[in-house]
Amino acid sequence: MTARELIDRRYSCRIYVDQPIADEDQRRLVDYMATKTDGPLGSRARFGLIAAASGDASALKRLGTYGFIKGATGFLVGAVRRGPKDLEDYGYLLEEVILHATGMGLGTCWLGGTFTRSSFVRRFGGLSRDETMPAVVSIGLIGDDGTERIREREEGSRRLPSSELFFQRSFGEPLRIAPDDWYAEPLEAVRMAPSATNRQPWRIVRDGAAWHFYLRRTKGYGKGSALFTVLRIADLQRVDLGIAMCHFELVAHDCGRAGSWVVSDPGIPLPGRDAEYVATWIAASSLSG
Repeated sequence: MTARELIDRRYSCRIYVDQPIADEDQRRLVDYMATKTDGPLGSRARFGLIAAASGDASALKRLGTYGFIKGATGFLVGAVRRGPKDLEDYGYLLEEVILHATGMGLGTCWLGGTFTRSSFVRRFGGLSRDETMPAVVSIGLIGDDGTERIREREEGSRRLPSSELFFQRSFGEPLRIAPDDWYAEPLEAVRMAPSATNRQPWRIVRDGAAWHFYLRRTKGYGKGSALFTVLRIADLQRVDLGIAMCHFELVAHDCGRAGSWVVSDPGIPLPGRDAEYVATWIAASSLSG
């Protein structure tokens, strides 16, 4: 399947068959995760697959994680070295793993929090002093009857329109997107990307071959918020930006477009104090030449 097909197929699965993933599939997944160590913005990460344990549900609830997970037999966990773009890289790399698992027919659901002192870390083998575990992902055999997928599709229909997310040269000019534009599919893959409580915090400004990614924070998320200071929840909207970056690049590649990531703020005036520059994808060429 193409990246876009995987993105369209994947949804937040909260109901699983209460039986373990086949050993061969576990090995395939672990082997794939072993290749996902270098984020596009320079951070180093590592990932693993751990079995579910009694008490996980209460631990997730205590950490403020949204969603009710039933029957998951495993979790994708990871660690990223602390750095300027660590959470974005973590989201990017783990979303690649999730899409790979989707292609294997497995269900997944992002679970945000701060797991540094949780049982998830102990089963993962611990963290070094310069590592953090900002999110985990439930994984297993899909157990719902399609209701969850239908519900998520309905929520998707209420997402922000492209005119409020994607812009040309400045935030005051919505990007015109024709169906035959090569970037129509990558941008739609971004628009439909998962994010904490579906807040869609990403914004993109196109300037020629440069696609500048910005974080437009939702009130109550990030540093200074109750979630961050009291519950010690990770800055999940930065993880969301990494997921959006992953979707854009993978689908752009499917559309025959190569590119690379840089961090170089173009100095475009921001739409408000709640916005900040993250990274830029620069289109290199058509893969077909």
